[in-house]
Amino acid sequence: MATYAIGDIQGCYDEFMRLLEKIGFTDNDQLWLAGDLVNRGPGSLEVLRFVKALGTRAHTVLGNHDLHLLAVHHGTAFGKRKDTLTPILEAPDRHELMHWLQQQPLLVDSKALGYVMTHAGIPPLWTLKQAKSRAAEVEQVLRSTLADEYFRHMYGNQPDTWRERVEGWDRLRLITNYLTRMRFVSPSGKLDFSANGGLESQPQGYYPWYELPREKAIKRVQLFGHWAALGDTGRDDVIALDTGCVWGNRLTAIRLEDRVGFSCDCAGHLNI
Repeated sequence: MATYAIGDIQGCYDEFMRLLEKIGFTDNDQLWLAGDLVNRGPGSLEVLRFVKALGTRAHTVLGNHDLHLLAVHHGTAFGKRKDTLTPILEAPDRHELMHWLQQQPLLVDSKALGYVMTHAGIPPLWTLKQAKSRAAEVEQVLRSTLADEYFRHMYGNQPDTWRERVEGWDRLRLITNYLTRMRFVSPSGKLDFSANGGLESQPQGYYPWYELPREKAIKRVQLFGHWAALGDTGRDDVIALDTGCVWGNRLTAIRLEDRVGFSCDCAGHLNI
C-alpha cells in the first residue's frame, strides 16, 4: 500500500486519470488531495464523483475554490465569469456531492506518516495543535445548521492579522483565509492578498509564509497546494504540490513513503 499526495486538480479530470495510471494507483493505495478539486477545468463534476467514490481511500482538504462552490450551491454567492461549475450545479447528484464536500476537513494530519496537509499552509504564528483546533472551529460550523450563515460571511480580506481575541464570523473568516488563501505574510502574521505570482511578486515587508520562524517547530512535513506560481520551496520540511495543471503545466503526485515524484503534462483549461 502506498499514499500519494496530489496538488490542485481544479477540474482537470483527464489529467488526473492519466496521473493515477502513471503511478499505478491500486485499490490498496490512498490519496491525499490538497484541495481545489474543482473549477477552471472542464471536468469538475467527474473529479468530485471519482474522489467521493473512493470513500476512506481519499483524504482531501477544502480549498478556496471548493468553498466557493459550496457558497454558490447554498445560494449565498454568485458564480464568477471564469467559473466552470455549472455541470455540478445542474447534476442530478448535486446535493449528495455537495453534502460530501461540505464534510471534508481543512487540515489532515498523520503522525504515523509524518505529514500534515492544508490547502494554503499553516501560518507561522500557530503551532500544529493550534492549527488543528482552529481548523476544527470552521469544520464544526460547516457541518452544522449555521453553514448558510458562514458562507454569507466567508468572503473578505479583513481582519488580516491573527489575534486570539478576534471572535465570531471575523474569526472564522480569518482562519479560513489563513488555511485556504495564504501566500505572503508579514512577521506579525498579516496576510497579503495582492500578490499571487511567484517569489518575484513578494511585497515589501512580507515573506512566503513558510520562511518565517516559528516559536514551536511543526514536527511534520507540511504539504500544501494553492500557489501554482511558486515552484519548489527548496525545503525538505515544506512541499508545494500545486504545479499549475490548469495553466497548462503539470499535475504532480508525491509518494509519501519515499517522496518519489510523478507528474503528467496538462493541456491547460483556463480559456475554455
